[in-house]
Amino acid sequence: MLQDGKLYIGTSRNPDDSLNKGEYLDFKFGNRHGLITGATGTGKTVSLQVLAEGFAKAGVPVFCADIKGDLSGIAAKGEAKDWVTKRAEQIGFSDLVFEQFPVIFWDLYGEKGHRIRATIAEMGPLLLARLMDASEAQEGVLNIAFKIADQGGLPLLDLKDLQALLNYMGDHASELSSQFGLISKSSVGSLQRGLLVLEQQGAEHFFGEPALKISDIMRTTSDGRGTISVLAADKLMMNPRLYGTFLLWMLSELFEELPEVGDPAKPKLVFFFDEAHLLFNDAPKVLVERVEQVVRLIRSKGVGVYFVTQNPLDVPETVLAQLGNRVQHALRAYTPREQKAVRTAADTFRQNPAFSTADAITTLGTGEALVSTLGDKGAPSIVERTLIRPPSGRVGPLTDDERRSLIASSAVAGIYDQDIDRESAFEILAARAQKAADAEAAKRAAEEQASQPDTAAGRWKLPGFGDDEPTQASTGGASKKASGYQRETVIQAAMKSAARSVATSVGRALVRGILGSLRR
Repeated sequence: MLQDGKLYIGTSRNPDDSLNKGEYLDFKFGNRHGLITGATGTGKTVSLQVLAEGFAKAGVPVFCADIKGDLSGIAAKGEAKDWVTKRAEQIGFSDLVFEQFPVIFWDLYGEKGHRIRATIAEMGPLLLARLMDASEAQEGVLNIAFKIADQGGLPLLDLKDLQALLNYMGDHASELSSQFGLISKSSVGSLQRGLLVLEQQGAEHFFGEPALKISDIMRTTSDGRGTISVLAADKLMMNPRLYGTFLLWMLSELFEELPEVGDPAKPKLVFFFDEAHLLFNDAPKVLVERVEQVVRLIRSKGVGVYFVTQNPLDVPETVLAQLGNRVQHALRAYTPREQKAVRTAADTFRQNPAFSTADAITTLGTGEALVSTLGDKGAPSIVERTLIRPPSGRVGPLTDDERRSLIASSAVAGIYDQDIDRESAFEILAARAQKAADAEAAKRAAEEQASQPDTAAGRWKLPGFGDDEPTQASTGGASKKASGYQRETVIQAAMKSAARSVATSVGRALVRGILGSLRR
């Protein structure tokens, strides 16, 4: 059943249940994206594992999230369980060989894999606003903050850097508003509270250095197989907005960093976006438009994006139209929305005259799916009712000892496991404030020394009680009007220093991409 240049998905069958033919995904169309949908318990995870194994065996690196923990078994050799051997015999799959695949485990919290991080600067204002559920006014303030940081040489690496910059902006909102546009103190305050919420939700584990290098999820082994990067997401799913924003950031990093390759013989990377509805739920229109743009254009970078979700309605139509390879497991049609989902899923396939697609979707068994992939000249194949092949790796989770052993022997062991806290916006602003404080103290001491009278009156002199005002005698009989000058505070001095840095750095502003992430 295995063919060169193609990924074997399973074997289709006729309406009388007799075997029809093998169903394949052509590697040269692997970067045309895909969709795996179906209700809970219908076999989506096994289909994802089959595709991931097939791409990896062909030398294509894979990135996927492990939502429930059972995808980790792909790193161990499969076992001849009853259902596995029965399915292989049922579809005539005599080529089934059990094997383990090269896997790198990642975890934002560093518990079930190597730490995976990004800096605040790399995340950018658009994705950060999405993560913080910021209003339009708050997003505007975030954009100004990033502009000040980008142009003023203030690296934003972690949450404390952004907090320090927001504190600075809030203290001097009026002065900065004249340069960058309206900065509302209430918006700054809301963002500061949002940062505290993010910190309580564990986002401080994600922001910092060393930041992930995209090359480390695009590794291949010495025997030519692609490495499968598995993100432990069972704990991360407790903060679904962070999960969705993180995967979006990775997608934007791939888009910005990878070169154009056109249509390669096989993808450079395949990216599985599990629980895809978390990406689009309550997403602002501008973000959905940017995602659609990235999905449309990233194909030419050799990246295939495969969305995995329960309901095809979870994916906007503009994105759905870009997904050429489809595996549709069973859907239930108990509610009007579910019935609409069945009709939507059926209408997206190239119809097979041998059966009703809509009826088939509601009657598919576990491990069975409607499959349509891109064939000759990139046209979608006629949909076929397909029994999915069993995976070669283990179906089910690794033990804790197995996972720890693989993490310790990983190709990236020791690279991401220790935090690095280099000088950034927090330290720079603190240093400027300290420098201004030292200068202010020296100036005040000089002024006090110069104002000491020649003869002491034998009592304390208190500012604000008239003792510090010049008398007519000491000024030659003429009273002086107040000049209006007020001694600047430490923070004001620091603000002016930062503003000067911004003013002199406009010519070297950093460049940001479609989703606001930095172009390196």
